[in-house]
Amino acid sequence: MALKSSVERAEQKVGGFATARKKIVIQYQGMDKEESDILDRIHKALSDRGILDAEICDVEVYIKPEEHSVFYVANGEIQGRIEL
Repeated sequence: MALKSSVERAEQKVGGFATARKKIVIQYQGMDKEESDILDRIHKALSDRGILDAEICDVEVYIKPEEHSVFYVANGEIQGRIEL
């Protein structure tokens, strides 16, 4: 009985902002770009450069709508740019 109560309490605390589904959309001068699309295109650009998925540890993304560009740095040294 005690185990079931603990499980029920744990299930009630699951959720909230950290686990909520999120959707980020960049809107600028009539264009809408979703975060997932941008990340997929960065992933493809890295793959096209011969970077294996397992080699990617971190990716920093800089969105510059005024330049219609997304700049990225993977693993602190691999730099690139994609169109927004």
